Amino acid sequence: MTDYTALVFDCDGVVLDSNKVKTEAFYQATLPFGKAAAQAMVDYHIANGGISRYKKFAYFLEHIALTHATNRKSLSLEELLKAYASHVYRGLLSCDVAPGLELLRQKTPDARWLIVSGGDQVELRDVFTQRGIATWFDGGVFGSPDTKDEILARELASANIQKPALFLGDSKYDFQAATNAGLEFVFLSDWSEVAGWEHWTAMEGIHTRNSIKELIET
Repeated sequence: MTDYTALVFDCDGVVLDSNKVKTEAFYQATLPFGKAAAQAMVDYHIANGGISRYKKFAYFLEHIALTHATNRKSLSLEELLKAYASHVYRGLLSCDVAPGLELLRQKTPDARWLIVSGGDQVELRDVFTQRGIATWFDGGVFGSPDTKDEILARELASANIQKPALFLGDSKYDFQAATNAGLEFVFLSDWSEVAGWEHWTAMEGIHTRNSIKELIET
């Protein structure tokens, strides 16, 4: 780990045990459209891990609500985002921080650390500050509405990320974004919601670890 100039972390399922928090928030936010629509939203969210909430709710209104809604209550994109954020914020302040994260920071004093997440950037920066871990990420905490591809391209161009760099993620999109940016990648499985990840990582030849703690120990 000490060989890397930069370590790039996804947030949900990597730094914070917050995947279930966000899955439940998607369900609750869309429940006014009925249980079938809310479950369809959850299924779409899980199948598209790492994509921003803005794109997911836009998809919900354009597709899922039209075909699955049993209650005809109309909510705007802004109202859905507000309801979702309310559910998520409480969970992000209370969910577990990855065991071993502080030790990894101590073991990589010369590496620049960044968060590159699909979560809302303003929300993430507030949560990380309140939880006392913002200063560990000296390269910055970044999120939506910019995509991970856009963030990585921008931070590479500005030399905020310098190679060799490692991306630690828990979704297929994390792997795609890291590959597109020319970063090495390790998939962390313990908190991931990727179904059949063992087969997928084996087919792609992706390095895997259960957690950050195991990454330190190996």
